[in-house]
Amino acid sequence: MIERYSRLEMKKIFQEENKYALWLKIETAAAEQMAAMGQIPASLPPLLATVKPFTASDVARILEIEQTTKHDVIAFLTFIAEQIGEEARFLHQGLTSSDILDTTLALQLKQAGGLLQQGLARVLAALQKLSDKYKTTLTIGRSHGIHAEPVSFGFKMLGHYAAFARAQQRLGLAVAEIATCKLRGPVGTYSSVDPSVESYVAKKLGLAVEPHATQVIPRDRHAMFFATLAVIAGSIENLAVEIRHLQRTEVNEASEFFDQGQKGSSAMPHKKNPILSENLTGLARVIRAQCLPAMENIALWHERDISHSSVERFIVPDALVTLDFALDRLGGLLEKLQVNEAAIAHNMKKSHHLYYSGAILNALTQAGVSREAAYQLVQKLALQAWAEQVDFIDLVTADKTIGKYLSAGDIKKNCNDATYLKNIDHVYDLVYKK
Repeated sequence: MIERYSRLEMKKIFQEENKYALWLKIETAAAEQMAAMGQIPASLPPLLATVKPFTASDVARILEIEQTTKHDVIAFLTFIAEQIGEEARFLHQGLTSSDILDTTLALQLKQAGGLLQQGLARVLAALQKLSDKYKTTLTIGRSHGIHAEPVSFGFKMLGHYAAFARAQQRLGLAVAEIATCKLRGPVGTYSSVDPSVESYVAKKLGLAVEPHATQVIPRDRHAMFFATLAVIAGSIENLAVEIRHLQRTEVNEASEFFDQGQKGSSAMPHKKNPILSENLTGLARVIRAQCLPAMENIALWHERDISHSSVERFIVPDALVTLDFALDRLGGLLEKLQVNEAAIAHNMKKSHHLYYSGAILNALTQAGVSREAAYQLVQKLALQAWAEQVDFIDLVTADKTIGKYLSAGDIKKNCNDATYLKNIDHVYDLVYKK
């Protein structure tokens, strides 16, 4: 985790204090059920409840013990024994380290997923506001970066709203899939722990019982979770690249907010650069890079090896902290996005109404001209309009061959900007599911 790209609330989830608190919560819940079954003294759970919240000095002590044990869970258990005394020998009865580690990871990912959902909700709210405000503001659509037919600026933002709505839904499914509990002993057969312990802990912690586990929870669940994060990162980059293009000097249709006192370049005082969206593009690459290691973690030897463990120590906090930061940054960017309606209108005129070429093509075919012949007629005039920088409608209206099939009134009727908005309500209803 890099401090520059970390927010405190998400970062805390993966700090040692929270991890140890979750370990204790799991151990305590397991002890409660074991005590209820008469397997361990009933006095143990109340003793565990007396352990105070973990501090930096507690973390330091556990890590000090680990220098000797070379085992993190054993170091933790030793520390707890120092706190509660002799009865600590009944702690962790029949459990294996991965019972605690994997259940903790499920809880951390569930906590992190909740924060990501908050970030997605903020992005969606900002996109909906932009979509609704500019619903009928015509802007030139572009395919291959070239003027195509008009869309509305709201329609453009609506597409990103739809993508993040899908992201919200996918993340919900991914969190539900990863939120499973496993407390079933050395290789998953319940040889040393009763299944009721696992069921009790799962219910108390708000997790599902893992249907089949070995010493570890199957890593295809984690791979799916990280794949979902990668796709969300892709949607962030898609929107960030759009903003970067719109802010280009030649386009200037939208731009990031430029704060009072902000500087764009150390050498060129005039610069106002799309630094936030460029930053988001880079962060998206980092997040996506965590997906492949998660995929490779699926293949473990037999009932478990630890090749996945070191990988997850990197990718889990890094991907989640970075994505949380990226969503927060994107939400702020969208809330302050500057939309230049004058530039939008100016850019609509740059192609001299060439965007009506499709409408004229269709009108000619409706009037009886073969598609091939109509295409050749329209393309010839379109290329002339672009080469000579003259109005396409004027050339079409003056063309004698086209005049045989389309009157000036027909041409005017087909060259109507309102055409591009006639079904805009339908699109909005589909996205908003009205």
